Amino acid sequence: YETSLTKLFLSFLKIGAVWFGSGYVLVAYFDGEFVQGLNWLTRQELLDAIAVGQFTPGPFLSSATFIGYQIAGFPGALLATLGIMIPSFIFVLILNPLIPRLRNSKFLSKFLDAVNVSAIAVMFVVGIKLGFEVLFDTAGDLNWQAAIIFLLSASAFFTIKKINSVYIILSGAVLGYIFYLLQ
Repeated sequence: YETSLTKLFLSFLKIGAVWFGSGYVLVAYFDGEFVQGLNWLTRQELLDAIAVGQFTPGPFLSSATFIGYQIAGFPGALLATLGIMIPSFIFVLILNPLIPRLRNSKFLSKFLDAVNVSAIAVMFVVGIKLGFEVLFDTAGDLNWQAAIIFLLSASAFFTIKKINSVYIILSGAVLGYIFYLLQ
């Protein structure tokens, strides 16, 4: 595949302009743009970028920077970071004086509810797709180590009140390392 720094910057600018909700929505945008759309990344490379981002402050900005680096080295990392940040910066500058009026708008309240529901649907579908990528190899066989880590992580998330997701991710990483050592 051929990459263009301009196209890379514009792709991240576009993602930054439509990024609403939590950072997890970005996984869907990254998948649609760079895996399915431009074919600049494999799904495994995307998963690696998300994993690297989880160990840094500002995980999704770090993931964007890492993806830019994977695609085009240091210039790609710089342009990805700028591209994804510029729209938010501009939106804050424009919307800040309007916030008091926007908070009282029934229309905007319903609009944001609709955006949130749509974002959750997108995250759900992408989560399932990425989950299958991790849990099953290309032949369709279950990766039992990944399945164990998944089940333990999900159990911890749903049973331990107010658990920090960092602890779940670190525990999964440690367990993955133990599985690696036992092979």
